[in-house]
Amino acid sequence: MGKYIEQTEFTAQDFQRYRERLRENLKALKTLLAQPEFGRGSPSYGAELELYIIDKQGAAKPINIDLQSLVNDKQLTLELNRFNLEYNFTPVAQDKAPFTKIKEQMVDVLSGLSDYAKKMQARILPIGILPTLQAQDLGLKALTDIPRYHLLAKTLRRKRGSDFHLQISGEDALDLHWPDVSAEGAATSFQFHYRVNPEDFADAYNAAQLTMPLVLALSANSPFFLGRKLWQETRIPLFKQATDCRTQYALDNHFPARVYYGLGWIRKDIYELFAEGVSLFEPVMPVCYHDDPFDQLSSGQAPSLSELRLHLGSIWNWNRPIYDPHDNGHLRIELRSLPAGPTPKNMLASAALMSGLMRGLQGHLSNILPAIPFYYARKNFYRAAKYGLKACLFWPDLKTGDLQERPVIGILKDLLPCAQDGLYQLGIAETEITEQMDIINAGLESRMNGAQWQINVFDKLIQKEDRNTALTQLVELYYKQYQSGKAVHEWSEKI
Repeated sequence: MGKYIEQTEFTAQDFQRYRERLRENLKALKTLLAQPEFGRGSPSYGAELELYIIDKQGAAKPINIDLQSLVNDKQLTLELNRFNLEYNFTPVAQDKAPFTKIKEQMVDVLSGLSDYAKKMQARILPIGILPTLQAQDLGLKALTDIPRYHLLAKTLRRKRGSDFHLQISGEDALDLHWPDVSAEGAATSFQFHYRVNPEDFADAYNAAQLTMPLVLALSANSPFFLGRKLWQETRIPLFKQATDCRTQYALDNHFPARVYYGLGWIRKDIYELFAEGVSLFEPVMPVCYHDDPFDQLSSGQAPSLSELRLHLGSIWNWNRPIYDPHDNGHLRIELRSLPAGPTPKNMLASAALMSGLMRGLQGHLSNILPAIPFYYARKNFYRAAKYGLKACLFWPDLKTGDLQERPVIGILKDLLPCAQDGLYQLGIAETEITEQMDIINAGLESRMNGAQWQINVFDKLIQKEDRNTALTQLVELYYKQYQSGKAVHEWSEKI
């Protein structure tokens, strides 16, 4: 939502009318959820992939509008910064091998985009944060020149009333005051969509919140930002801080940032999350549409809920609840915290693992959730982002009821049978399950993710080269290994 917004100036009356429309949308959503037939359907899966455009020297190349025009594919969209693009893959309905089908789409798309990029002396790279990115690559000049991004940048900066504070401590430290939201565009993601029947939504969403830290640790691929070695998944704190428009009053009263993990386990259904978003967050793009949700309901249509969907699109839950009026209306969970890269094999294996855990744990949550208050699930998320596969997370011992700190690798190994069972329940073929879980097992056994590979190679390069040269060579070696198509545990670390 918001893709075609042209208006950039709004009055107090616009905001008031928009808030009224949000409340009306919430009432319509509650009515819709009460209909027994709403949203029922077979599992389906979708994905979006954000990408870097780089030049022959491995630096960011700000040509996304020109490249998009050359490709001329409606599924290729513009991202916040001029050196980023996003591709929206065709969803896969219930299928024996959905992850392989999306992976094959991804391989074909990346190959095609690369061919087009070559015509502009550029390359395409899926990576969480480009190690060679420099401060001069960012700033207002880096923003993609379309109205909604300028509106977003202006509104968030005005709400905050001061520069954004980027403060991240890892092996190195970052402490910068940044005047605009362009730093957020440094973080590129692999976003996976999982369709859920309404009666299963609460369990599926809670399972996602519980297990995402585990999969994030395995998938981390963003250890560098502006030349500094920070968290294994630096995207997580960077995205939050680069868009944090809270005033001192909001901070003093512990209001959440617009990028947040959640405030608690949900109790009943998706309505709680939509109502929470309306209650806690001020609108930033108060565009009202002409559709009447109750007229649409009366005529048997799925209501568009345009204002509500637009508002939720300006709140960046790491696991985002989605209502889509397509196909008579349905619900999805968008898993947003996984990074782009290293390769399609890794990304789709992580998606398979998340899908299996979300389905496999649904029947067990009544025993698990009382033993792990949500505070610890949120803490797990940030620990996993910081330490990757070296993280120790809080996890309940269901025999004793004790909450323990355990290595993430051990927790994941214990849960793999549950994930496999969940994939069987989703109707996934045994060969597909074996293929995806073999990649997961190999990553755990080798203790290797994209971030660790980058760190290992950089640590060798920095023995011989200055920092900028080492980072440039790191990008070249990463690009070469990415082109092999192999999962990251098979990548060479030779320099």
